[in-house]
Amino acid sequence: MLNNKVPDSWQTERLFLGNMLSDCCTRLIGMLLRDAGFLLSEARLGEIVVAFDPKTQSIKEAEQLLSEEGFPVLLDRDQRIVMQIKQAVIDLVYYSTYNAMVRNSDYLVERFDMSYPYMSQLFSRVENLTLEKFIIHHKIERVKQLLQEGNLTLSEIAFMMGYSSVQYLSTQFKNVAGVSVSDFKKDPARHRVSIERVGRE
Repeated sequence: MLNNKVPDSWQTERLFLGNMLSDCCTRLIGMLLRDAGFLLSEARLGEIVVAFDPKTQSIKEAEQLLSEEGFPVLLDRDQRIVMQIKQAVIDLVYYSTYNAMVRNSDYLVERFDMSYPYMSQLFSRVENLTLEKFIIHHKIERVKQLLQEGNLTLSEIAFMMGYSSVQYLSTQFKNVAGVSVSDFKKDPARHRVSIERVGRE
């Protein structure tokens, strides 16, 4: 989280943004705002505080700038919840020590104190993609990352990511990635997808 000092005469506005799913996005948003004369006062995935001089700028200008760069402002409550669910999935799959004994649904239910059927239905309505598919696509992208790094065997990756067998992982990998694990290893960079694009390809 940022804590940039804001001049006393400036105003601040809190915005909830779509597609802000990685630290790279935070850095890009900070640069975009700075170049346009704004200040990124606080930031966490999906949420920022923008500071600006009301004598020369308006928050609408910042909103338009961010929207044009692929970070739309989320005004709808359901959109915000879905964005938070996305962030939770990404936290679990990429940034935490993945616990194969914890089901994805249990993790989300505990984190949001909502029923999984409710979250799944809400996600599908907002994203036109099922929550289950969103999770699977990100798990496969994480598998790609681990394969490219080359520090773990496929068996170790399967266990780490909660797959019951290497065969199950291999089958799902080909269905989602469109290539076999062995073909992926020949040219990993060609088949990688950025976190923001996972599930949209």
